[in-house]
Amino acid sequence: MRLLKITIICALLFSFSQGYSANGTDPRLKKVLDTAEKYNNTVLAYVPPPPFEICDPGTDEWIDYEKYGKFSGLGTDKYEYKITDLKGIIDASGEGIYPNTKSVLKSRALSQYLKDNKKRKLSELNSVKWDDYQGNFYKWSLYKEEHPGVILFMTANALEKSGNIKHAIKAYYSGLVFFPKAVGWTQWGTPWYVAPVCLAKIKYLTREHPEIGIKLEGESLIIKNGFDNDITNDVFLINPGKLVPATEKDFKMKTEDLSKMPFKRIAGKGKVKLIRYQNGHFALTVNDKPYIVKGISYSPSKTGLSPDFGTLNNLRDWTYDDYNKNGRIDGPYDSWVDTNRNEKQDKNEPNIGDFALMKEMGVNTLRIYHFDGLNKDLLKEGYEKYGYMYMIGDLIGMYTIDSGADWYIGTDYTNPTQKKNMLESVKRMVLEYKDKPYVLMWVLGNENNYGAVTDGHTPGSGCLAQEQPEDYYRFVNECAKLIKMLDPHQRPVAISNGDTYLLDYCVKYAPDIDIFGANVYRGDYGFGSIWKDVLREYSKPVLITEYGCPAYAVDWSTARIEHEQAAYHKNNWIDIRNNTAGVVGGTGNALGGVIFEWTDEWWKSGYTFSPHEHTTVSQWQGPFLDGHAYEEWFGICSIGDGEDSPFKRQLRKSYFVYRNLWK
Repeated sequence: MRLLKITIICALLFSFSQGYSANGTDPRLKKVLDTAEKYNNTVLAYVPPPPFEICDPGTDEWIDYEKYGKFSGLGTDKYEYKITDLKGIIDASGEGIYPNTKSVLKSRALSQYLKDNKKRKLSELNSVKWDDYQGNFYKWSLYKEEHPGVILFMTANALEKSGNIKHAIKAYYSGLVFFPKAVGWTQWGTPWYVAPVCLAKIKYLTREHPEIGIKLEGESLIIKNGFDNDITNDVFLINPGKLVPATEKDFKMKTEDLSKMPFKRIAGKGKVKLIRYQNGHFALTVNDKPYIVKGISYSPSKTGLSPDFGTLNNLRDWTYDDYNKNGRIDGPYDSWVDTNRNEKQDKNEPNIGDFALMKEMGVNTLRIYHFDGLNKDLLKEGYEKYGYMYMIGDLIGMYTIDSGADWYIGTDYTNPTQKKNMLESVKRMVLEYKDKPYVLMWVLGNENNYGAVTDGHTPGSGCLAQEQPEDYYRFVNECAKLIKMLDPHQRPVAISNGDTYLLDYCVKYAPDIDIFGANVYRGDYGFGSIWKDVLREYSKPVLITEYGCPAYAVDWSTARIEHEQAAYHKNNWIDIRNNTAGVVGGTGNALGGVIFEWTDEWWKSGYTFSPHEHTTVSQWQGPFLDGHAYEEWFGICSIGDGEDSPFKRQLRKSYFVYRNLWK
């Protein structure tokens, strides 16, 4: 073992003496990236089709609802809007926007659509493809069922995706005014609140299209008791606000100088501190300099291997892999960029390494988990040569790791033996890493709150936290206290929750958590109400511990997919940035985010499919390109056809979006 350790250290030192500069862009690296970006901008150029025609845009460009009705109970649970001039508001709204549900039938564009698509009945529109946005607009605007708020949202979404932005904003705002209490349901039977998404969509679209000349102001939407699955106890406090004229200047990001602002609170005794300023904003600092987490989930693995078959521990193996036997760790130091995507390494495509590629992209943080035998020399080199800090995590029983529970039953947070096992794991983590200068924070769990009872025959998420919320969050707090007792530097302790589900339990039973971290996949508009919800309920900063978008959609071209994935990432990051400390108009409690993930992982389809294949089967429905999540496609780097794994990298357009935003 000692000889192996010496060999690894020497190999790492050699890799840097032969590799690419971590300080400034090496000319060779710059040439590779410029070539890859040129390929993306030419061969994979994508221009969205023009919007379809809206034949009846309405008599009012933007509707002042007070002209056609009366508001009452604004900002309270007694909110109501009553129409006093039905004809006027129908005419003002335009086709497809409630309460104008009939003028679509007179649309010449509809007649032409039916003719072009050889459809004879409107009922056939019920089976239109997801990305046939014109057909979807007709389908939803003419749909008749008992959830008009959901129908109106889907109508607005079809308008937005088709490029009819102004009409989409009118539709989303109509949803806020008429159906602020609308609830849809996910495939897991959990509630999905429509109005907060409508509000977030309006904010996002008006910001992205300042030329439209409108903004929403005065809005307020609070859903009390909205963090569980019981909609009967919900209390809605509603004020839809008003759409008012705006100029491009209104959407320019403005900041205030925090360098001289007094601190309200400082946590941390070492190089990492968590600060709350007098204005209520939160920030991390490293060596007394502001630090926004520009993070990524990093665990590259060779195709054909899978933890489901016992051939891969992807949380540690990447720190040792040396398949080409050259004495260097494969992913961090020997990966190469397939700049022209011809699936082979050309002479002008040298081995560069992920560490250099990620540094050039602007990454400053890697999210990893502590596991016995993790290569700390590699982590040290990443810190010293590339400046990477690490979020060190313990899964506290997710996937039954370290709890000793049966995989088919799940970790039981009422079981004293299992809790003892997990506390020992947390203790090992802190004692092992407490004196490492590269530790940014400690992270507990990974969406444990989604863990539920299975049938006892098929593996689930490996824990029972959803069934035992009080016990789970009490245990989280116990872990946080243990960490703070053991860590002399008092680094921040974060949870990694699944969105804000069960936030109320977290607030009540885990007060010693410093950072509310959450894996959040809400859509291309960003993260919506999470910033205000957590600040209002928990008075904590927020770190998005996972976010991203799959680079796959059924029957879409690669150019279109990568264009949309890049836009998704861009808008998610802008939402994070706009809520960081010092940004005027934001909540000031965003600490950054962690992209999920660096490369595609081909083993994610589990026992059903081979890890030698890049599977295109959807695991769940979600707010992604074609409405589905494809777990094997979340990378901002592709590994191409899987040959020459784990070395080949094809940089998707998202990579260059971050290179621009983060650098």
